[in-house]
Amino acid sequence: MSVVNASAASPATSPAPAEPVVASAPPKDGPDATRAVSRRSRRSETRRPSGRRLFAFDRRLGVRHVAGADEAGRGCLAGPLVAAGVLFDCDRLTSRDLRALGALNDSKQHTPEAREALYPVILRTAERVAVVSRCVRGIDGRGLHVTNLAALRDALIAVARPGCLCLVDGFAVAEFEHPQRAIVDGDATSAAIAAASIVAKVTRDRYMHRADALHPGWEFAAHVGYSTPEHRSAILRQGVSPLHRMSFQSIAYQQLTL
Repeated sequence: MSVVNASAASPATSPAPAEPVVASAPPKDGPDATRAVSRRSRRSETRRPSGRRLFAFDRRLGVRHVAGADEAGRGCLAGPLVAAGVLFDCDRLTSRDLRALGALNDSKQHTPEAREALYPVILRTAERVAVVSRCVRGIDGRGLHVTNLAALRDALIAVARPGCLCLVDGFAVAEFEHPQRAIVDGDATSAAIAAASIVAKVTRDRYMHRADALHPGWEFAAHVGYSTPEHRSAILRQGVSPLHRMSFQSIAYQQLTL
């Protein structure tokens, strides 16, 4: 696996079949039997580890290499926006890899400790990983949405290879040489996007923890830049830091004379 810091940076096991349905009173080929199969299939899917479900989605896309991109920090008052790209080779994922990433899911569904535990597993399992960071002044100068899409695109370009399919969480990015798809709720649907969400979130949180020591008083380690009551109180108490995004229309800023 190669890791790129774009800011500066045996075939997989088939998913287990649904439980067989033992029909008693309902006819085998009637609507009741169809509904029973559907209910049992949904229950089987729910019981499957989230990582296997996400990898099953990526395999169904019909390509060997799947790249996913996601970002962390889009809705923050302070700190950079961090995007990550992760490329998986579906043909080289082993049963051991799938077990190791059995808990893989949208980063928001995990505790910080669980994200930290998944982070090195993703780096070890993925074929390529890239991280792209966009600073506060760049966000203020170009706008958040434009900056976000550009960062996601750069993360995908850094990990993509010929023949791969690129997946983005929510938004399509500007066209480039590889095919892409925007997946709604992609970080809870695709393994590649979920892995990118973990990498982006862990990377950004680590940065904000280091920033806490460099900019004391704003408690960046506690809220990592999001608009919490404690964060807004700190801004009211001591103003803004060099890490605060001044292009955001926040009530925390409106209380200050800037």
